[in-house]
Formats: sequence, C-alpha cells, structure tokens
Amino acid sequence: MNNRPPTRIAAAVLGTALALSAFAPAYADAAEITSIEQIQGTGDSSPMLGQDATVRGVVTGAYAEGGLRGFYVQSAGSGVDITSQASSAIFVYAPDEASAVQVGDHVQITGQVSEFYGLTQLKADNVAVLDEPVQSVKPLALTLPSSDADRERFESMLIEPQGDFTVSDNYTLNQYGELSLAMGTSGILPGERLLRQPTDVFKPGSDQAKALAEENEQRAIVVDDGATLNFTTNKNKDIALPYIDAQQRVTVGAEASFIAPVILDYRYDLWRLQPQGQVIGADDADIAVNFEQLESDAPQEVGGNVSVGSFNVLNYFTTTGEMLDGCKYYTDREGNPINVRSGCDARGAATGESFERQQSKIVAALSKFTADVVVLEEIENSARFGQDRDAALANLVNELNDEAGQQVWSYVPTPSVVPADEDVIRTAIIYRAEAVKPIEESVILEDPAFSNARDPLAQAFQRVGGNQNTRFLVVANHFKSKGSNPDDGSGNADTGDGQGAWNEDRVSQAEALVGFADELKELRNTDKVLLAGDFNSYSAEDPMQVLLEAGYVDLGAAADSQSYLYDGLVGSLDHIFASEELAGKVTGQDIWNINAVQSVGYEYSRFNNNITNLFTADQYRSSDHDPVLVGLQLDKKN
Repeated sequence: MNNRPPTRIAAAVLGTALALSAFAPAYADAAEITSIEQIQGTGDSSPMLGQDATVRGVVTGAYAEGGLRGFYVQSAGSGVDITSQASSAIFVYAPDEASAVQVGDHVQITGQVSEFYGLTQLKADNVAVLDEPVQSVKPLALTLPSSDADRERFESMLIEPQGDFTVSDNYTLNQYGELSLAMGTSGILPGERLLRQPTDVFKPGSDQAKALAEENEQRAIVVDDGATLNFTTNKNKDIALPYIDAQQRVTVGAEASFIAPVILDYRYDLWRLQPQGQVIGADDADIAVNFEQLESDAPQEVGGNVSVGSFNVLNYFTTTGEMLDGCKYYTDREGNPINVRSGCDARGAATGESFERQQSKIVAALSKFTADVVVLEEIENSARFGQDRDAALANLVNELNDEAGQQVWSYVPTPSVVPADEDVIRTAIIYRAEAVKPIEESVILEDPAFSNARDPLAQAFQRVGGNQNTRFLVVANHFKSKGSNPDDGSGNADTGDGQGAWNEDRVSQAEALVGFADELKELRNTDKVLLAGDFNSYSAEDPMQVLLEAGYVDLGAAADSQSYLYDGLVGSLDHIFASEELAGKVTGQDIWNINAVQSVGYEYSRFNNNITNLFTADQYRSSDHDPVLVGLQLDKKN
C-alpha cells in the first residue's frame, strides 16, 4: 500500500500555499499571463504552437514518479460552469519540478507550447508555487462525448464521469497498469454492456459490422494509473501493480463506479482517465474507481440428465521445458524459468514446479466444471515425446480423481488408427463414468484440410441406464488459429474484414468436419451429434456458416456471455453445435466466465512476475478461453 498522504484537490485547503519556491525566479509576479484557454484553442492543436507563454492555475494532478514527468494545471475557479469552447486545463511537462508541486497548489509556469502526440502541453522552463489565495477548481460532472472533436474541449480537465461504466478490457493491466471501460450500453445491440466483436454478431465486412466497430471505438475509454511504466521490465517488477492483487480482481463485465475525480487525458492515440496521482498497489489513496467484485464458483445450472462441455487447457504439457534441449523461456522477476517461449516442442511449463502451479489451476477449474463429458483442447500429444499418446491425458485424469477422492473421471483412449503426422498439441475427451459410457472406440479424422490444425476426435456415448435412444456423438475440434498472416494474396491472407488470417483453411476444415460427422452418424447408429471445441472463428464468420448451413445449431448463441476477449472486444471462438435431431433436447447452456474475463496476470505463466503476488491455485485464469457447457435431456423413448 502506498503510504503517501492523499493529494486530491478535494483535500486541498485554500490558504495553505507554500512560500515562493527557491527554484522559481522573482519575476513571476511581473510576467504577462496568458490564459490556458487561449493556449488550448478550439482545434485539435494549439494556435500558439511553438510560442512561449506564462500561465497561472491550480494543480489538479501531480506525478513526481512513474514516467509522466509533470503535472496538470487548470484555471482557478473553473470546472462547474463551462462557458469557453476551449479547455481550461493543460499538462505541464516539467521533469525537474514535478516533485515540487502538489495537488491544490496555485502555480505559475513559463514555458513553450508544444503537442505531444496530440496532447497540448507546456514544456516548463520555470515553475513557481504562489502564496496568494485563489479559487479552487471544481470537478466538472461530464457525460463523456463520443467523438474526438467533442472531447478536445475538455482535454486535461478535472472531471467526474457520469453514466454507467463496465470493465471491458484488462489485458494490459499487469503490463502497463491500464484497463478499459465501456460507457453505457450499445445502441446497435440493445442492452449490450460490453464491446462485442463485430463478426460475432454480423457478417464480416457488412455495414452492420462496420457500424458496430465504430460504436465500439466511441464507447471505449482507458483508465490509466498515472504512470507510463512497463511492469514486465526488470526495473519495474518491484513496483506493486495498480488496482489488483490476489483477492481484488478487475474483471471484464464488472461494474465500475467513480469515487473521485479524474483527468481527461490523451496519450498514445487513446483518450484516458488519469488519477490525480500515481496509483501504486490495490489500495492506493489515488484510486478513483471502485470495481464490482465478481465471483463464480461453478457454471450456471443447465438442466437435463447429461451435460457436455468444452475446455481449452492452455498447453497442458507434462513434458516440461527442462526435460528437453534447446528450450527458451519466459522468466519471473528473479530470472527463474516459468514457461516455454520457443526453441523446443514443449509448449507449457518450464519446470516441474511451474507445471504443478499450472496443473493446480486446471484441476481446480475442471473439478468445478459440472459437465459429464468434456472436450479438451491444447493438451500434450505425448507420442511426440516418445511416450504413450495418452500419457499427459491420463495424468490429468488421475489428478482430477485425486482431487475428487474417488474414481470419478475417465478418458477416451486413443483409437487403433492415428494419423501419421500430428501436432504436438491435440484434442481429447474425458467423461464421468457414472453418467455416460463410451460406445465402440474413438475415431480421429485424417483429412488434408487439417494439415495445419488439430485433427478432430470423435466418440459415441450412451447415458448410463439408457438405451440406444440416449446415444449421442461428440466430436472434439480445434481449428487453425487466426494469427501468422501469410499476406500472400491467397484466401488465407487477412483481408481486414475481421476474420483474421487462414479463414479459407478454417472453411475447408468446417466442410471436412460436416462430412466426418455424416459418416459417423451411420457408423455409430445415431443422428444426435455435438460438434464442440475451439473453432478459432467468431459466431458470424464463414466457417461457422458452413456448420449452420449443414443444419447444425450453435448452442452457445443462447448463452448470455462470450468465451474470448481480444483487443477489448468479447466474442465466442469456442462453440458447441448440435445436430437438428439433438438441438430440441437441449435444456440449457452457459459460458462459464472464469478465464478470458480475468487479467492475464493471474495465469501460472505470470507467477512472480511482479512484487504483487497474484497466483492462487483456483479456477480463475486457468486458461485464456472460457469453458462452454450445455445440458441435454436424453430419454429412452426419444
């Protein structure tokens, strides 16, 4: 916790001004004063760019450390009634004097007007703290405008943001100390509080998708920490992360309430809300936002007598980096290897100790996941390391049973025929033997369409105590990812329509999957089929349309949340599709938001990355994807 005294302007008392500072020249009183409003002007940049000016005002935010290297100053008495079309505040870049001023000080600054990547500022030559009384600055109650032009009028001013805010992104919270909020609700998707991936709801490249993308930009605002630190660099890892600790999380989807004024700032091409002082730790006095604490100990009830889920286990590898040659690692703040970066076939933990941390979170999550059948993605293909293909899978099931204290879980064994060339990660299926039993052996699809992806794995099940009418088929999937754009003009190049790279291959994989499922319907004597897994495609994208056109129903579309977060936008890459014959037997569905909505800082891979210890052996951030769950009512007579 930061032990500095509170420095908010609300706590400043007029009449406690300091004597004229030793570093300020005596001519301060005689200088010609220019109003801050005149410097700011009404355009994107100052009409006085490059000129020298002297201003007076009240300090509203001061940052002696953390990299901002300056302070904000606002015209005395301004804030409540806005009559000027120009901002009444400006940032003062003063590396040598930033530590000599405090919030509430009446100051006079002489310097050159400049623009710092769109932010009007005064590069100070002289700073004087004045001892004459002055009217305080009142925070402006402001509903944030949606356009850049309208926000310019309030640049660098002290405000009290009005309206409803929802945490929409926390990915860089453990790196740059910043997070994003979504303002209000969507007009295009009525009632939607978060920022939705356009291609999760609208056809890629459509006018609707473009309109939603534009609205997302208008609704987003960054909450910063009053610093420019990169907490992943060695020199900053001993500075406590702002806003979060092991128990106090900032979760995407949580309500955010402002409890103190903030400054409307513009840096690094984004509008930001700066606290009045640098935030250090989760309980700092300068924290201006309160975040709703969301807990989720289990998925929602989905009903039925059989449930099926999908869970990406984030490179669960029992073969650790230390067992292989050539591995390069990501390390903790003491230089200890934590997880594999490159150089070898291992994808997960660097050491046995790190693996135990990774496994503890996955076991905690799967133990609370109420599915009877679980499709897994990103689990080690142990055959690539000279072991039985199911070695890592068997280890995970043993750990789950140890956690349960009895033999609850079993896994679907590798079939007698496997593809000759497989990836180091694979799909797998585990199940609760008291609920379902496998019918015949599993089948792996070997098709050229999956040469750059994981081969689908299928297994037929029947409800324990049921007959053939309760039989159903589950196919585990993990399509080609969107990354590594070939940029070669082919159908796999990223066209910018929102679908990312390798879309053509994912379409081919969806087509091959449909044919595979059709064959298995005959072989396993059931038309009840679930296609589940990480399809690396949002709901309205081309590969998903292939499945919909083949008659499958996207069950996750009825859930009230999404499974993935990327660049501040939520959408579902993880799906469970049901054949028409099975869709009518669905009793409920849920996406269990425990992973994508949490800061990446809680992953095992960020263990000891900062002096703030975020690691706990619980379900939160056990992966980067959220699990999907559906309930089915399978009766003997249907």
